[in-house]
Amino acid sequence: MKGSCLCGAVTFEVRRQPEGLSCCHCTQCRKQSGHVWASAHVADADLVIDGPAQWYQSSKKARRGFCGTCGSFLFWKHEADPHTSFALGAVDGSVGTPLQKHIFTSDKGDYYDIADGLPQS
Repeated sequence: MKGSCLCGAVTFEVRRQPEGLSCCHCTQCRKQSGHVWASAHVADADLVIDGPAQWYQSSKKARRGFCGTCGSFLFWKHEADPHTSFALGAVDGSVGTPLQKHIFTSDKGDYYDIADGLPQS
């Protein structure tokens, strides 16, 4: 599975089947993405990032990776976790696996409903 930012300066390759396909409704993801952030994660060793990805330390324990040229929000990384999340919307072609859940739903915006029947936490 391969993906890239909007301008193509940052590319990535996922070398294993991703896990944890989810939509995050937390305030930080909503602010950075403009709505909800759909992602999955793989072990750090199974994600190859090429190009000038930049990282923003969004909390004491997590950082967010993005393209410094076009601003695409591509990655999320918790310092204590050996996995990195990547944006499903940045994948080129089919992801091949459906969403599994919604997370941080208590932070969701009041302008939409979650009505797809997936688990929410």
